[in-house]
Amino acid sequence: MTVIGRPLDRVDGRVKTTGAARFAAEHPYPGLAHAALVPATISRGRITTLHTGEASAVPGVIAVLTHLNAPELKPAPKVTPLRLSSLVSGTSVGYLQTDEVHWDGQPIAVVVAETSAAAREAAALVRADYAPAPAMVDFAAAEADARPQRGNPLMPGEAKKGDAEAALAAAPVALDLRYTTPPHHHNALEPHATTAVWDGDRLTVHDATQAIDWFRAHLAVRFGIPAADVRVLAPFVGGGFGGKVSIWPGTILAALAARATGRPVRLALTREDVYRTVGGRTPSIQRVALGATRDGKLTALVHTSVTRTGRVGGLPEQVTSQSRHLYDAENIFLRQSIVPLDLLSNTSMRAPGESIGTFALEAAIDELACELDLDPIELRMRNEPAVNPMDGKKFAHRMLREAYAVGAERFGWHERDPRPRSMRDGRWLVGMGVASAYHPSWRFAANVTVRLSADGTVLVRCGFQEMGMGGATAQAQIAADALGVPFEAVRVEYGDSALPMSPNAGGSAQTASVAGGVLEACGRLKRSLAAMARRTGGDTPETILRRANLPYAEAAAGSDTRFGRISGQVRFMANLLREQRRWVKAASGAQFCEVRVDPDTGEVRVSRWLGVFDIGTVVNAKTAASQLRGGIVMGLGMALSEETLVDPRTGRIMNAGLAEYHVPVHADIPPIEVSFLDDPDPTMPLGILGAGEVGITGVAAAVANAVHHATGTRVRDLPITLDKLL
Repeated sequence: MTVIGRPLDRVDGRVKTTGAARFAAEHPYPGLAHAALVPATISRGRITTLHTGEASAVPGVIAVLTHLNAPELKPAPKVTPLRLSSLVSGTSVGYLQTDEVHWDGQPIAVVVAETSAAAREAAALVRADYAPAPAMVDFAAAEADARPQRGNPLMPGEAKKGDAEAALAAAPVALDLRYTTPPHHHNALEPHATTAVWDGDRLTVHDATQAIDWFRAHLAVRFGIPAADVRVLAPFVGGGFGGKVSIWPGTILAALAARATGRPVRLALTREDVYRTVGGRTPSIQRVALGATRDGKLTALVHTSVTRTGRVGGLPEQVTSQSRHLYDAENIFLRQSIVPLDLLSNTSMRAPGESIGTFALEAAIDELACELDLDPIELRMRNEPAVNPMDGKKFAHRMLREAYAVGAERFGWHERDPRPRSMRDGRWLVGMGVASAYHPSWRFAANVTVRLSADGTVLVRCGFQEMGMGGATAQAQIAADALGVPFEAVRVEYGDSALPMSPNAGGSAQTASVAGGVLEACGRLKRSLAAMARRTGGDTPETILRRANLPYAEAAAGSDTRFGRISGQVRFMANLLREQRRWVKAASGAQFCEVRVDPDTGEVRVSRWLGVFDIGTVVNAKTAASQLRGGIVMGLGMALSEETLVDPRTGRIMNAGLAEYHVPVHADIPPIEVSFLDDPDPTMPLGILGAGEVGITGVAAAVANAVHHATGTRVRDLPITLDKLL
């Protein structure tokens, strides 16, 4: 390989940095109208009266759509892992179809106007009278009502090996700890936006989505038209992180408003709209209990969690996922429980489950190391398993020992005095902490076509999503090496449902999934050229095609026919179940953190960071490092500042915007060093394990562990704010 691994610039870098790239809210259409949402102000109940007269009188208003005059919308499909596109349903609500209210912030009206300003002015004038109903919105108070979640092939449920509770009671050293994490919300650079256009019964949607094909299928169901009559375009998406996997009210209502008015309609959410109508990360309550011998061998590991969903949707999170695989405990018990609340559905947020699950597990491991007076890395290495602890399956790829060895040397871990409050830099207390990073690796079916022209250029076509991670660049590198052509000769078309089907950009699976299709199509193309050469002669693709009098040769992986899609789904599920019986696949790593804490104010500053990661083959060193740094930055926000504040009386989000929801800024971020082991996993396409989500895992725990080392104070409830250290 001569191209794969190189730190090449992104192929879309110039159009993005010069402003030439058009995002979902930037596509012009003749007669374009603008829409704004009117949110409900109760958590549960019915609308008794809607006052829309003042709104309708605002100059430029075209229509005020409510449940009394909106076009018909079909019900959302039932969620089932057997039809993956059904997982895109953000909620099960029929927007503007009934007078029911299911969460504070649910859209109860849409104003369409000639300008965005007029639409927003009018939306603020719509008033509603309600008949409220009793609502449960207090997560902490609902903990006792949580019930164990059911497992499925994509997300296992309860797991048990031996008798962990008995082993815990008998252990020479035992800890039984409780950790909590708050709700979190996405704040992508580009807020959600949709431009919807109807041409008869054909719908075109420009959307900020990371699930193009699934959006297409969902819109077809909701509007009762064939999927072939829906086109979804998303060539540029300004960040997603899971928040743009599901289809939320804004997308549906933009298309609904366009159908009702006969005009192209743009609906761009404000930051507050995003909080009110787009799901975020669930809060969690976690118990981690560890039993060990005096020399640090784990005899018991108990990890349980309580998270929430909405009554109208949301998926459970795999909070205990990493606890199935990271430590070789003799007895293990894992359980995930959920409680439905009268709140907007939760949704995926970068490493759902593992990001908050690693906080609790890795902080607890650090606490046990302190109890045993052992170095926290040494404790981890004494319990590093040779095979999967739960069932003895082989690890397809696991290099945590190597990651810790490399990281400890580069970070200067040997300089750490293990005693809390023992290290200072002037008046600052200095602490160092570590944690393991872990995220499962996935691969889904992806259809790809590859065309090699007689002039030596290559066109790769696949409807995958580009949210800033450099997907088109990576796939061009893969195709260039597979066909033996220069990187500059490859062009990639993506971001359009009219292209061959791709899975959503989620689960850190897109690069490996599309790579599998690219490699398959390139292999078929090379075999086709070889057969052609035997007939006509020629020793290069260009001469072969010229002698055959052909402008190009093309090959495909997968099929977008109805039968092809069904068979692809069947193959995916069969392959998933087969591989789950044989292997455990995951990206992993070691996170090293240094903090400085002001002893008088409790101010925490992360001063240094090193992450050493086993992500399999590194396709592009520059974009992979950027992905991992971004995950670490997001994890620092989770550790130190981010928290969605929900009023436990009303269910209303009280800090719905960047003024009061505190994401990290440049001044909060230290130099972040990222290192790869760059060793391929032989069971994955091109050896790729995935880099999008593993970077955030373990980050919050590493910070919490470093803060304890600096101050002697354990913070088990995120975020780590000043009041918890004073």
